[in-house]
Amino acid sequence: MFTMLKILIYPHPILRKKAKEIDLKNIGATEIQELIFAMKETLRNSDDGVGLAAPQIGESVRLFLVSEEAEAIDTREKSEIKNQNKNGKKEKRNWNYRVFINPIIKKFSAKKIDMAEGCLSVPEVFGLVRRPEKITAEWFDEHGKKHSRGCSKFFARVIQHETDHLDGILFIEKMHEELKLEKNSSRL
Repeated sequence: MFTMLKILIYPHPILRKKAKEIDLKNIGATEIQELIFAMKETLRNSDDGVGLAAPQIGESVRLFLVSEEAEAIDTREKSEIKNQNKNGKKEKRNWNYRVFINPIIKKFSAKKIDMAEGCLSVPEVFGLVRRPEKITAEWFDEHGKKHSRGCSKFFARVIQHETDHLDGILFIEKMHEELKLEKNSSRL
């Protein structure tokens, strides 16, 4: 039976530590696979989260998840992001997750854009953060397969936000203006 992992809240000290790389020969190990499963279930059951880094649940390793919802936001599939049920409440779709192990951002675009960010570890705080619009990232997935791809817009932002978590950096350090947003705005 699954128990939802506790998401650590700022100022917990693990959130400020640089996470350790995962030995690639251990990706298939039960411990890593169970961690990935538990993180997926935790993110799936969180309110409005689209990304989750291992340090946020107390594991200081270079691993994070990004919901396919982040890519859907970029392709403007708004109708698929939130559906109305019969009671008029918004329901979260059962998204799949990309697993990023030992990610590296290889390139950043010169063009930067401001966008609102929030974080599951910094509840009820939203702010404008300026980040590169496009990146090229490399990582390993949960099967040990290496990936390299260019990313843009919101998906690139989520990867940058989660990579910051692995380096002990929180978005509030990069925020240049606090915002008042809806309670159900996406958090990274």
